[in-house]
Amino acid sequence: RNTGPFVSLASELWPGLKHSPTLTHSFLKLLDDKGLLLRNYTQNIDGLEILAGVSEERIVECHGHFRTARCANCFSPHDGDKTKEEIVQNRRAPKCRKCKGPVKPDIVFFGEGLPDRFHRLLRRDVEEADLLIVMGTSLTVTPVSLIPEMVHEDCRRVLLNRELVGDFDPGSGQQRDIFGAGDIDDSVHALCELLAWEQELHVQNKKTRIRPTAR
Repeated sequence: RNTGPFVSLASELWPGLKHSPTLTHSFLKLLDDKGLLLRNYTQNIDGLEILAGVSEERIVECHGHFRTARCANCFSPHDGDKTKEEIVQNRRAPKCRKCKGPVKPDIVFFGEGLPDRFHRLLRRDVEEADLLIVMGTSLTVTPVSLIPEMVHEDCRRVLLNRELVGDFDPGSGQQRDIFGAGDIDDSVHALCELLAWEQELHVQNKKTRIRPTAR
């Protein structure tokens, strides 16, 4: 198979090289530090939650991540740091030591199943959550898009997004759903002002800013 296009894309997307966590990622870190974050389910593979300092236990990376790797043929694990070196610096796909097949980071390709951890934790989390915050999504990719429909009826739901999506209905009169329209970072900043977390938010975000890494 031709691994060139993937290697080219992965070398540009690799976490920690160009992009820093946003205020929204720093907000998740504050929730974690204050013991308020049950779980963060993300469809992104950029690893910015980890770079923001959110504990791995509190994150479910539904579409995988770049920290570990395995063979695409025999699924043998491969060292994550060596995989990064081969792809980012040498611009080539590592070869499996066992079968010589191509090695890729543990990200989910189209048509592949989600990690077992997603299904295992979701069953419990939707029962325990008393507040669901949904941010920056079109809610079109299943099964993650179904999470807002899976939480129990007493769980309040907040949508911070540019547009109203999914089955959120803030005008229903049931006072279950809240919709904050606009830029997510702006909404998070406004929320932190109300919570008197604004200074903590900016201090935390400043800690995690990175300079683009030369390759």
